[in-house]
Amino acid sequence: MEFKTLKTERHGRTEVLTISRPEALNALNSEFFSELNIYLDDIVLSDDVSVLIITGEGKAFVAGADISEMVNLTPQQAKGFSEKGQQTFYQIENLPIPVIAAVNGYALGGGCELAMACDFRIASKRAVFGLPEVSLGLIPGYAGTQRLQRLIGMGNAMKCILTAGQVGAEEAFRMGLVQVLTEPDQLIGEAVNIGNRIASQGPEAVKLAKKVIRKGRYMGMEEAMDLEKENFAELFKGEGIEGMKAFLEKRKPNWNK
Repeated sequence: MEFKTLKTERHGRTEVLTISRPEALNALNSEFFSELNIYLDDIVLSDDVSVLIITGEGKAFVAGADISEMVNLTPQQAKGFSEKGQQTFYQIENLPIPVIAAVNGYALGGGCELAMACDFRIASKRAVFGLPEVSLGLIPGYAGTQRLQRLIGMGNAMKCILTAGQVGAEEAFRMGLVQVLTEPDQLIGEAVNIGNRIASQGPEAVKLAKKVIRKGRYMGMEEAMDLEKENFAELFKGEGIEGMKAFLEKRKPNWNK
């Protein structure tokens, strides 16, 4: 399918999805969400993509939601607007494959929330993060109030959200919001290198590791440990045996067995 707001590029088993509305700093609008939902449904069914990278075209990752679409919403419509974004970003968070945000520039409002829905974030040194909604008399609506505090702690999240301030890439790295910093011209190359390294690991092990980390975060320790051991045992039905045999035989594993 041809998209108006999205572009794709394949690098081995790693796919780069670029949000392409540079004239609007990639602001998130209804057309974007409709196309992204179609794309996400398709990638779940794909057997040839192991890692997804999300980035933006031009000088912004995503500069926020499209305010021109929001300004005339009724409270009931605003609730639906929030719910739509939450559901889409929740789907990203829960894709079976790892999702990396490659943040090339401004990641503000909905853009910051999109980056936080990914499994981890690689950022250009030019990247800028922020949730400025209170400066508009609003609050984040795509689960930003919840994801940010889980990533950087309540105090840091309170300061970022209540001041509507912006955080540069190095400060975001220090706070733990960003995991890898790069020079601007190396961002996608570094993201693809990391994606391909992930894609070379045991595919089922990668999927189960992501699932256990994500689910376990919201469980008590004992319940999370039970989840881990059940999924650990699952890999002894095939992929784990192949990986251990390959190690002992000093060869590369054949994950297709």
